[in-house]
Amino acid sequence: MAENGLASRLYNGEAGLNIVGRRKLWFGVAGVLVLIAILSFSIRGFSLGIEFAGGNSFQVPASVGTLDDAEREVNSALAAENTGVTVATTQKVGGTGGDSYELRTPQLTVEQATAVKAQIAEDLGINADQISGNQVSEAWGSQVTERAVLGLVIFIALVMVYLILRFEWRMAVAAVASLITNLILTAGIYSLVGFEVTPSTIIGFLTILGFALYDVVVVFDKVQENTRGITANNNQTYAEASNLAINQSLMRSLNTSVVALLPVGGLLFIGAGLLGAGTLKDLGLVLFVGMAVAFLTSILVATPLLALLKNYDPRIQAHNKRVLTRRGAVSRGEVTGKGAAGPVDQADATDEPVDQDAAALAGAAPKVGARPAGKRATGARGGRPGGGGNRPGGAKRR
Repeated sequence: MAENGLASRLYNGEAGLNIVGRRKLWFGVAGVLVLIAILSFSIRGFSLGIEFAGGNSFQVPASVGTLDDAEREVNSALAAENTGVTVATTQKVGGTGGDSYELRTPQLTVEQATAVKAQIAEDLGINADQISGNQVSEAWGSQVTERAVLGLVIFIALVMVYLILRFEWRMAVAAVASLITNLILTAGIYSLVGFEVTPSTIIGFLTILGFALYDVVVVFDKVQENTRGITANNNQTYAEASNLAINQSLMRSLNTSVVALLPVGGLLFIGAGLLGAGTLKDLGLVLFVGMAVAFLTSILVATPLLALLKNYDPRIQAHNKRVLTRRGAVSRGEVTGKGAAGPVDQADATDEPVDQDAAALAGAAPKVGARPAGKRATGARGGRPGGGGNRPGGAKRR
């Protein structure tokens, strides 16, 4: 019984999951999530880090106490100088001189920053030169954003060219749509939860694009293999062949995603969570969220969208009609043959209505590419004149 379990069938590509046939459900869910993400962008916005919003940072030695102690003292110094701001974020960082605490605040003037630094040193009982202070302008973050957007546009353009040359333009459109959906959903999670956006976050966003593209190409390669010469037979529609490709490559995609998420999860939960390496949090967080979303979009968005686009191809439309017409005739007993009824419903196999008048002629319609079947003369050797030899009259050899 264990051999027939779900895991075994997944490994063998025999799970029979109807993914392409339920594409309307996946598109609807993806559309709702994208809408929520866009609304979150408009209403909540993003929690921008100091590099993008501008501000000041103060680093104090970890020897002063816990992170909470350092944050309390810095807030006290900010209040003493009447700055009107408080510490926005805190994290523990490592360096050649030992561990330290980095505390970031909104933008301060040069005079305020100098006074706050002196007050912090006085409150903590350390020398002022043990505290480092930096001021970051939001202009730097704007430059990073512009370059990241430019890099994203160039990446998508190169991906389109590659996929068109490697596969076809419909696969390129489906893959890019999956990538964009992945980016929007990942950014939406950041906006809804309030994760801080830093330069490491931008780097992570660009990194997950490559992972998402790899996942899509793996599935599309199997789709291309299954649909090569598909119009030469009447056994499967394009949607059914695509759905079979997903089932055959699903376990590979799942294994790849799990193996990739394990080290990223260790980076995030162990490095940033348990060990307190705050500098790893931003990069690990975006990679973990983006890779998980990339697996789902490559399976539930990319291939179903490809099947939808292919169903508008006149050749595929005609092929799907032949398959469904022949399958209906077989089910009624009008013709005999091996039907390849897959998990994809008839309504999902083609977006065009089936010509019901052609069903009556389904048994007489030959397969595409098949040789015409003519009448053969009866005889002992399939049409040759009766007799035991090649001579007229069938004379025997001596």
